[in-house]
Amino acid sequence: MASGVSVADGVQQAFADVKTGMKYRYLIFHIKDDKEIDVEAYGERDDKYDDFLNYLGNLGTDHCRYALYDFEYEHTFQGTSDTKKKKLILMSWCPDTAKIKTKMLYSTSFNYLKQALEGVGKYIQATDMSEASYESVLEKCSSSDRS
Repeated sequence: MASGVSVADGVQQAFADVKTGMKYRYLIFHIKDDKEIDVEAYGERDDKYDDFLNYLGNLGTDHCRYALYDFEYEHTFQGTSDTKKKKLILMSWCPDTAKIKTKMLYSTSFNYLKQALEGVGKYIQATDMSEASYESVLEKCSSSDRS
């Protein structure tokens, strides 16, 4: 592996708990000891998107993370009423203000997590709150929906 980072064993089970078990709304991952991607936090199933954003915001401006979010939204198809949709999104959260070494580690290791989590609907890279905002993620998720 180019970055030398592996994915922890528990990540697959946590992913299944979100994807099929619907046990959690989101997962936050961190790179532990510069060696292993592991789950840092679990978002309760009834948590809102603002709770998720607050978690990221409370990390401070120099911490990177990955996040898996079970994103639910309404999409209007032409000639039909609103339809509820959901997509699993995997976000790379690397604020512009984070240290270069940290950003490099997270950016080079993102593919390992992507490969481990099969069935993600959308990948998002966010460097600030505007790119992680509900509106921005909604736009990215619904842009691939058929209208």
